[in-house]
Amino acid sequence: MVEIKFCGRGGQGIVIAAQILARAYFLMGGYAQCYALFGGERRGAPVTSFLRVDDKKIYLKCEIKRPDRLIYFAPDLIDENDIESTLRPGGFVLINTPFGPDRFDLPVSVVHASSIAEKAGIGRAINTTMLGSYCRVAGDIPIDVLLEAIRVSVPGKIEENMKSALRGYTMTMTPEGNAS
Repeated sequence: MVEIKFCGRGGQGIVIAAQILARAYFLMGGYAQCYALFGGERRGAPVTSFLRVDDKKIYLKCEIKRPDRLIYFAPDLIDENDIESTLRPGGFVLINTPFGPDRFDLPVSVVHASSIAEKAGIGRAINTTMLGSYCRVAGDIPIDVLLEAIRVSVPGKIEENMKSALRGYTMTMTPEGNAS
């Protein structure tokens, strides 16, 4: 089982990101379970979304405390001490940031999703851009499967979202400083 935690702010598409990624794993024959934690606050408030995926049915219903993969849509929410204490060994961290991976004390992959999404015409919702980057780093979902999940899951600006996902896929930088 792979457990994924998404951290961001309202309006960035955190909840929908987990749903799209769940659909992508489902399209590949897997099982998925996603849920979110957020208050009744407005746009910009912290939001956390979770996703479990496996090749067999998932019966576990508890909060994900030690994820295999951490995805930060909002870099201001990062607590590197928290990452070190919660990320499972062998896991990875993906961050939306204009800075390179060497800017962080931990090995992380980065993509400037905010800029990519803006240029693609989808504005503040960076979910599809981050998912394209996720596909590149994780390596367990082919980009064409993600694009199909986007096509059937996103209600508007489908072409723009698919373009943004592809750009996120190609523009991801790894801890070594190279595109993944």
